[in-house]
Amino acid sequence: MVGAGQSPDAGYQALVKLFGDFVSFERPPLKNGAPDYSAATAAARRVRLKEFQTRLAAIDPSRWPVAQQVDHALVKAEMNGLDFNLRVLQPWARDPAFYQSIWTERSDTPAHEGPTHHAVAEVWTYAFPLSAEAATRLARELRGIPPLLTQARTNLTGIGRDLWITGTGTMAQQVTDLDDLRKSVPAGHQELGSAIEAARTATAEFVRWLERQAPSKTGPSGVGKANYTWHLQNVQLVPMTWNDEVTLLKRELARAHASLKLEEARNQGLPPLTAAADAKEYTARANAAVTKYLGWLKSKDVLTVQDYLDEAMRAHIGGFSPIERRNFFGIASHYEPMTLFAHWYHWFDHAWMERAPNPSPIRRGATLFNVWANRAEGMATAMEELILHAGYYDDNPRAKEIVWIMLAQRCARGLASLYAQANEFDIKQAKAFQVEWTPRGWMRPDLDLLNFEQQLYLRQPGYGTSYVTGKYLIDELIKDRAHQMGDAFTLRKFFDEFNAAGVIPVTLIRRQMTGGK
Repeated sequence: MVGAGQSPDAGYQALVKLFGDFVSFERPPLKNGAPDYSAATAAARRVRLKEFQTRLAAIDPSRWPVAQQVDHALVKAEMNGLDFNLRVLQPWARDPAFYQSIWTERSDTPAHEGPTHHAVAEVWTYAFPLSAEAATRLARELRGIPPLLTQARTNLTGIGRDLWITGTGTMAQQVTDLDDLRKSVPAGHQELGSAIEAARTATAEFVRWLERQAPSKTGPSGVGKANYTWHLQNVQLVPMTWNDEVTLLKRELARAHASLKLEEARNQGLPPLTAAADAKEYTARANAAVTKYLGWLKSKDVLTVQDYLDEAMRAHIGGFSPIERRNFFGIASHYEPMTLFAHWYHWFDHAWMERAPNPSPIRRGATLFNVWANRAEGMATAMEELILHAGYYDDNPRAKEIVWIMLAQRCARGLASLYAQANEFDIKQAKAFQVEWTPRGWMRPDLDLLNFEQQLYLRQPGYGTSYVTGKYLIDELIKDRAHQMGDAFTLRKFFDEFNAAGVIPVTLIRRQMTGGK
């Protein structure tokens, strides 16, 4: 085995080389100018993947430092992710939303949430008005849309109704996005105008094709309990089963509702929170919250706060919305911005990844297949409650009520997603469950957020629960690391170690921080 007769460093370099080869292989070949997701190519890639897995199994990391052993386990998880996609998830065959190419906003997570094809146009990265060079580059990206959608009509053989119907809506939105993009074409740039028109025509025709096929799509869309558990344990590296997650989320849903009622009782007689009345007030509140929060993190010595985190947060404070248009998160942020902004640990992660890249070449970028989910979403969710317990809201007790509402919502939608993946709920039932168990009627069925969330969690097994399950794993790690360190434990030491490990599964961070214990 590689490493048995070589130095640990030589074995680790073989792992780095294998990882680079795998990342290149993970991108499918091109067919008529678009990535090839045909059944024949997918079958061939399954055979090739086994070769990569054999190469990985031949590398023995047992003599390596723990951090390098973690890298080996991370590469295995990403290979398992491709294996799961090729065997079970097959988004190119089951999920019309997989063929979305126009992305107008940056995800707050390390990479796109859910399955995404390999030739998307990240419109949010362009500065408008477009330069001539940028317009040419964007036109080149858009030219791949017509051949991709032509291929999709052959590839899409799945019968899952909920995936089909929601995916049709996603592709219809792409028509609107292309219409909006057309308004930004520089004068005289015929190449970009033609590329947008061709992409729009192809997308509109594809939507009509999806609608014609819809009556024949009557099957379930979830992957089932056994497949879900395999993915949870082997890709997300969560040491739980589908049943374990149901138990955890039921418990957390009960705790959130009970804690809300106790907080309401404690706060009797206090004036109610008032929402920002206009754009000026919202912006003032939001900026004041960022200033207070970063100062509080420093004064409480919770974690190391670099100067650039201020910019990272203020760039994403959002804006004022009329009350009738506020979704769940908008309601929270208009009452108390920090109840939402605590979740913007995501933008800390982005800033750290860009300004202080991980020394490991295997952890430097976003992991494939949303392997990062329980760390990224779990830490962002944990921070919401962590700052509550550490005293951030002591001068604003009513805000604590919102924290418990936020947790209840995350538990309700996660539970619904579990039942949907087990095919015990269809998406209509999943949405109704989420609405019913989100307090105060804040999750309204008429807003787009509800459909977006349940569609995403149906498309990507394990994502809907990652917020709460990841938080649970982080709570466990805090407990065990504090026990291990004794009086030497501090929050800052913990989070500096935790963040330095990278945005990887919490179980791998645990292995590195505790020395494998």
